[in-house]
Amino acid sequence: MSASNEAVTPLRVVVKIGSALLTDPSAGLAVQKIRDYCAQIERLQQQGHQVVLVSSGAVAEGCARLGWRQRPETVHQLQAAAAVGQMGLAQAYEQALAAHGRGTAMIMLTHDDLADRQRYLNARATLQQLLDLGVVPVINENDTVATEEIRFGDNDTLAALVTNLLQADLLIILTDVEGLMDADPRVQPAARRITRADAHDPALDSLPGKGSGELGRGGMVTKLRAARVAARSGADTVIASGNVQGVLADCVAGADIGTRLTAQVNPLTARKHWLAGQLRAKGDLLLDSGAARVLCQQGVSLLAVGVTGVRGNFQRGDVVRCVDPQGRVIAQGLVNYSHQDMARLAGVRSEDFAQHIDYVGEPEVVHRDNLVIL
Repeated sequence: MSASNEAVTPLRVVVKIGSALLTDPSAGLAVQKIRDYCAQIERLQQQGHQVVLVSSGAVAEGCARLGWRQRPETVHQLQAAAAVGQMGLAQAYEQALAAHGRGTAMIMLTHDDLADRQRYLNARATLQQLLDLGVVPVINENDTVATEEIRFGDNDTLAALVTNLLQADLLIILTDVEGLMDADPRVQPAARRITRADAHDPALDSLPGKGSGELGRGGMVTKLRAARVAARSGADTVIASGNVQGVLADCVAGADIGTRLTAQVNPLTARKHWLAGQLRAKGDLLLDSGAARVLCQQGVSLLAVGVTGVRGNFQRGDVVRCVDPQGRVIAQGLVNYSHQDMARLAGVRSEDFAQHIDYVGEPEVVHRDNLVIL
């Protein structure tokens, strides 16, 4: 399939490439494939697009170099494999992009880097500067120092958060299948590719998934979740086979390839991008049905009178989740009171706060400016 020759509007694109496409269990990195992807990226940049690459492969490359046939399970083994493999991954991209006269930069992130507001802003400024310089940022989760508590868990999620961070126009997730299917092709050979859908369509939740390979950790479930995260900033997501020649140009040009999951929501403000991207809240505020309904429908601030309970240990300014009576997380934001105070304020009207706690600050538990509906 070839891309259209018509001119396209320059886009900011985040491309995520999975381990199955970049590695071979016995040989480490598939260097020729990396060269091909870099050639495709260069062609996009020649058209005026800005490209950020989120690349898996460090752990798989490290496993090959260490002679391990399967991805390890323990954090320390993962860290060791990542440290060994990251050398080869960085070298492969640097050489492939240098062949086109293009500079590259390797950026390692953990969730902690994006959970802290100042580090989040610093990461965005650095990436913006690299793009302005024409350099291709290559981003990977920092498995070398990550622990179970701060890991993104998969590069699909990382790519979606980077899409939000940079307010990119399009997220492309390349995998070893042609897209989302309406049935499991291993069971039903006549299964058909879903060409286009709303990223938040509930019907997608019942689609069959596909697990990751021996050296990967993603799957279609994580890709769908990533598309929904990317949609928060108004970005469409294309899930497509990375084995198709010229796949990146086709995705950018809007060709009939893979599955395009569209963002049918109003983009969030930059501050609310950050709030929505916080994957580890400090605690939960349990809401009654009235508070949950008003919060979702009217976008108002959360008041204590609608809170029925508290979970977790949090302080003023921490990120907390808002949970409806069915146990669904419907929003999250920055709380104005500690968990000790909130245990006393649950169900209390704002004007009565002074009867229950020593210090009364804001009348809202979470102000609407610091609250994002999920």
